[in-house]
Amino acid sequence: MPEFVLWKTFSAGWIVHVFLVNVGLTVLFAGGLHLYFYTFKGQGSALKFEKRNLVKNNRVFFAKSQVWDNIFWTCAFGVPVWTLYQVGLMWAYGNGYIKMIEFQSNPVWFVVLFLVIIFWESTHFYFTHRLLHWKPLYKMAHHIHHRNSNTGPWSGFSMHPIEQVIFFSVALIHLVIASHPVHLFFNFYFSALAAITSHAGYSDVVVKGKPCFDAGVFHHQLHHRYFECNYGTSVVPWDRWFGSFHDGTAEATERINQRRYAMHSS
Repeated sequence: MPEFVLWKTFSAGWIVHVFLVNVGLTVLFAGGLHLYFYTFKGQGSALKFEKRNLVKNNRVFFAKSQVWDNIFWTCAFGVPVWTLYQVGLMWAYGNGYIKMIEFQSNPVWFVVLFLVIIFWESTHFYFTHRLLHWKPLYKMAHHIHHRNSNTGPWSGFSMHPIEQVIFFSVALIHLVIASHPVHLFFNFYFSALAAITSHAGYSDVVVKGKPCFDAGVFHHQLHHRYFECNYGTSVVPWDRWFGSFHDGTAEATERINQRRYAMHSS
């Protein structure tokens, strides 16, 4: 990141610096996973959630391609919105609008805050995601993301700008709690990179015939398949508490189908 002393004043140099870091990480993770799983077919269909291929020759998508459509929404809106939030909050730190703590003065809270951010991210995602399934917002924005019923790494940020603004509002918690810039960066990169990996379409990366690294999340894959379930993550079980949990069983599918019928027939 640019030196802290620069954050006090907006200038093209350090803002572009932050943008390029975010672009680079997005390309590294989304592009790298896509190349491995879908271009080079590094593990074929092993541990793939869906047998179907990503969509080609469909006018629903930009350039008739699901992948290019996802890249468009990610690069044209996703990374810029992420960067605007990040730059704005960095500026707030630089000008003292966010109370900053140091590890030396409060080591316990400094460490605990990383865990707080993880639980906050899960909670924020659940409730904002439920909001996005409100019919007017769904038709206006969230339907763009749900065109990806079969997801790939670039699908994670394939969102309407309204949804991008809502998604990255998770970082606004730093306006109300004392933190350090490293917590801000962790918050952004945890949320952003998790969105990429959770949509990978494969449960794990296989090395020498053995699953070694987590990739896609079955919990969220089911959301893209059945829509009105698994709005959150598995970190905080909001879906279990609110009756929207789907575990992949036939019984859960029947229950969620009944729930969808009741929601959309009213």
